Amino acid sequence: MARFCSLYSGSSGNCVAVGCGGKYILIDAGRTAKKIRERLREEDIDTCDIEGIFITHEHIDHIAGVRVLASALKVPVYSTEGTAEFLQENGHARNVDLRLMPQGQVDMGDMGVSCFATSHDAAESCGFRIECGDGRSISIATDTGVVTPEIHSAIEGSDLVYLESNHDIPMLYAGGYPYPLKKRIASDRGHLSNEACSAELPPLARAGTTRFVLGHLSAENNMPILARQTAVQELGKSGIREGADYLLAVAGINGLRSMVF
Repeated sequence: MARFCSLYSGSSGNCVAVGCGGKYILIDAGRTAKKIRERLREEDIDTCDIEGIFITHEHIDHIAGVRVLASALKVPVYSTEGTAEFLQENGHARNVDLRLMPQGQVDMGDMGVSCFATSHDAAESCGFRIECGDGRSISIATDTGVVTPEIHSAIEGSDLVYLESNHDIPMLYAGGYPYPLKKRIASDRGHLSNEACSAELPPLARAGTTRFVLGHLSAENNMPILARQTAVQELGKSGIREGADYLLAVAGINGLRSMVF
């Protein structure tokens, strides 16, 4: 069985746990080590079973706790070269076993982890696909302004896809953010809107994805009900029915309880 758990999600911090065969990895560590440990305890995940931490990019809501947590757990941290350079230059890799993601995959227990490039205003951002020993697969794609053909190809066929649904476009432009920040968020190197996220879901469902988790929602420019409604409506246009053809969940600030499948 595979296990997916969003521990934290959104601009206040991001961290995902993925497990298979009794072992786990973390994707990002964007809250303090103490907070992440608390959520792991709530989900009955023993820190002794964590094999490694994988970082999508260097923004603080994805790396805030990585140095302390990796040092305490004595596990390696994997990232792209661009992200690794930032971590090293800014003190986030001190006393950390920092490793570069290879061209192929990293084997972690019964899991194989590979990465793919995302489109974000970061040094070298990426998403991850995890292949479990029982044949299940999980893909994580957040912090990307657009779903590129490379991203689609990388996540297609996954049993579960964790995809960014960051903002509602009218809420973003009607909100109080400075206009340059609004433009950055809405750009191809910013964040996925509800509409852009939802447009990706029908082809993924047709390719075999049966579980969707919407994540990295903006607390200021989105609401969980809007993200959900947009996704369900877009899938429904293709005759793909919630509960019959797929399951859908929305990760809040404090994440989402474990999904086992």
